[in-house]
Amino acid sequence: MDKMRRILVHVCKDRAAPQRAHFVQSITGHFSDGGEDEVEVDCSLEKNQFILYRGDKGRGISLKRPAFCPIKHLSVTEAAAIPLDVQQRGVDVGVAIILQTANQRVLLTRRANELRIFPNVWVPPGGHVEPDESLLDAGLRELKEETGLKLEPEGFSPKILGLWESVYPPMLSRGLPQRHHIVIYMLLQSSLSHLQLQTFLRPSPAEVSACVWADSRLARAVVSAVDGEETELQLHDLQSSISVSQVSTEGALTDSTLPLEVFVSRAPASGPDVERVSTGTKFALELWLRSLETSDL
Repeated sequence: MDKMRRILVHVCKDRAAPQRAHFVQSITGHFSDGGEDEVEVDCSLEKNQFILYRGDKGRGISLKRPAFCPIKHLSVTEAAAIPLDVQQRGVDVGVAIILQTANQRVLLTRRANELRIFPNVWVPPGGHVEPDESLLDAGLRELKEETGLKLEPEGFSPKILGLWESVYPPMLSRGLPQRHHIVIYMLLQSSLSHLQLQTFLRPSPAEVSACVWADSRLARAVVSAVDGEETELQLHDLQSSISVSQVSTEGALTDSTLPLEVFVSRAPASGPDVERVSTGTKFALELWLRSLETSDL
């Protein structure tokens, strides 16, 4: 077990007392009566326990896992082969910030290639919730640590877009699970444009190797590249290259471009991973696009 205390997922059902979730327990499956990969739940953070419970139908928060979730497909033999120190970890809690600009773009960052978990993968800024933090405080702290953007909590009315059950490696074909998280995607709306916010970006090169401000057209293209499926890409007349900011080893930003193909790549079923947008981020971007449609009504 880690020496530092961690916020862990606890689950309760049918008004029973919350119980700490086991590492090899499917959180989505716990609330799914028919094996669905998406359910509605409610959540709360109480006494350093992140508690999930069944929400009112039509009013809860979406909790989703990919169809290929390793925990979902884990056999008894495979579960027993997971090292004891990993099995004893429990299920961690993370917050990822979907920072929406005044001109309706969101910030995505590419994880540094040296990171042990999901290296070189595009995600929103975020990380673990620490003891005695609120979810918003955790998200803003991680946003500042990773990007240099310092936002005051009083200036925001955060909204939880959805919850994602994340496992690393993301497929059993790539090895037994080493980490298991519930990621809380939290929407924050800034009154500044992406160009204004760009002037305050000071990414940490130990965690971030590039940044992009994705508009709704790029987000729709990303969402159309469903991992594990051969769905048709919806490229919406996007150019073949996307403007990004590369982060040097000293933290300096330089304008650059990446092929659109990077952002519409799918998670490979075997072999080494590729630079791509994470599956959970695609889920969050889809929810963000829905929120834009709702706000336009």
